[in-house]
Amino acid sequence: MSETEFSRTVRADTIGAEPKRLHVEAEEPERAALARRFDLESLDRLEADVQVSRGRSDIIVGGQVRAAVVQSCVATGEPVPAEIDESFVVHFRPPPESGGGEEEVELGEDEMDVIFTDAGMVDVGEAVAQTLALHLDPYPRAPGAEAALKEAGVLDEGQAGPFGALAALKDKLGK
Repeated sequence: MSETEFSRTVRADTIGAEPKRLHVEAEEPERAALARRFDLESLDRLEADVQVSRGRSDIIVGGQVRAAVVQSCVATGEPVPAEIDESFVVHFRPPPESGGGEEEVELGEDEMDVIFTDAGMVDVGEAVAQTLALHLDPYPRAPGAEAALKEAGVLDEGQAGPFGALAALKDKLGK
């Protein structure tokens, strides 16, 4: 298993019929490394209460992730603080057997939260980090972002969409 910025491994052979409960919390150097990885201005808190249990063919890690992040506004670059408090479930399972070489693996809709592992370990910290990444705002905006975008000539959805194009055409035709 490769080293990650926030690694909290649990040996698969220590997971029995009863769920194992853990509290994981990222230390300052780990938060700084994750902030670089996810292009955040800062990651001020990252913690999770998790439950690790054995499924039929996989190990299930679920729980609640809580984080305090600061992202950069996509329009102005200003800091945009945000709180994340989300539940998650991730399945760790052995990689599918392949005929050799690099093959693509098709996952069904019910398999999207799967992490393949063959090391006899599950990395709860990496599951928490990936859950954080999935819940970050992809386009954070600070107050005043709309005005900055308008000033830069960026069209809003109504202006750039098909009805905006028709309205512009109508204005050109003078009707």
